[in-house]
Amino acid sequence: MDLSTLTIFRTVALEQSITRAAQRLERVQSTVTTRIRQLEDDLGVQLFLREGKRMSLTEQGREFLAYAERLLALADEARQAMHPQQPGGTLRLGSMESTAASRLPGQLARFHRAFPQVSLEVSTGPSQPLLDAVLARRLDCALIAAPTSRVGTRWAVEALDPSLLSQAVFREELLLVLPSDHPPVRGPQDVQLRTLAGFVQGCTYRQIAQSWLNGAGSPVRVQEVGSYHAILACVAAGSCVGILPRSLLELLREPPAVQCVPLLEVDTLLVWRGDYRSAAFEQWRETLQAA
Repeated sequence: MDLSTLTIFRTVALEQSITRAAQRLERVQSTVTTRIRQLEDDLGVQLFLREGKRMSLTEQGREFLAYAERLLALADEARQAMHPQQPGGTLRLGSMESTAASRLPGQLARFHRAFPQVSLEVSTGPSQPLLDAVLARRLDCALIAAPTSRVGTRWAVEALDPSLLSQAVFREELLLVLPSDHPPVRGPQDVQLRTLAGFVQGCTYRQIAQSWLNGAGSPVRVQEVGSYHAILACVAAGSCVGILPRSLLELLREPPAVQCVPLLEVDTLLVWRGDYRSAAFEQWRETLQAA
C-alpha cells in the first residue's frame, strides 16, 4: 500500500474505468489492472464491482477511498511543509457554482501568473458537500456561503465545525427571482408560487430561500436543477421562484425578464482545516484578501 498504488486506486475510483484511469495517469492498462488486483489481495477485500468496462466501488471500496484521500493529502502537505517559503505542489480548491462563475476567474488567473508552479484543482458544488470534503481532506480549502438560519424575523450565522477556520472574502446580495408578471412582493405571504427551483440539499442559498418562503405558513416544494441557468429558465417560464446572488445575474449579457426581490446579504467564506498549512494556500489567501 504505497502512495503510487493509492494514486492509481483513487484515479480508477474517480474515472470508474481502467482505460480512462490509465490514460489520465499515462500508464499502460495492464499495469493499472495489476496494481488494483494486488491492492485488493493485500487488503483482503474486493474494492470494485466489475460491470463490463465500468468499475464501481464496493462498500469497502468507498470506505477505503476516504482513507486513500487522507493519506495522499497528508503526503502532499508533508512535501510542501519541507519548503514553507516556496509555493508549489497541488492546491485543491472547492467553490460554489456562483462564486466560481462571478468571483474566481480573475483571482485564479492572477494567482496562476504569480505562482505557475502551483497546480490548482478546482471543483464546484453546494456548500455542505464542500465542507464535508474539506473535513475529509478531499479538498484543502473551499469557498462556501456562511451557514445562515432564520430565527423568528431575524437571520443568524451558524457556527462551523470547531476543527475548521474561516475568513470572509466576499459579500453577496441574495435575490429572490420571480416571473416578471408576478404581483409585487413585500414578504413571503405575497409569493403566490409555492415551488422553488434550486440545487440539491446542502446548498445554503436554497436553505435560506426555503426558510424565508416557509414563513408564509405553507411549505414550499423544491424542484431540483443543476445550474443557475436552469433556475432562471424555470422562473422565466412562470412555474417557479428562485434565489441567486446579484453578482451572478449581472454576468448575463441579456438577463431574462424576471422580477428581483432583495432578501439579505451573505458572506462567502474561505474555509480550511485548522491543521492545514502550505505556502501555496497562504498565497491563495493573500490573493483573495487583495481582491
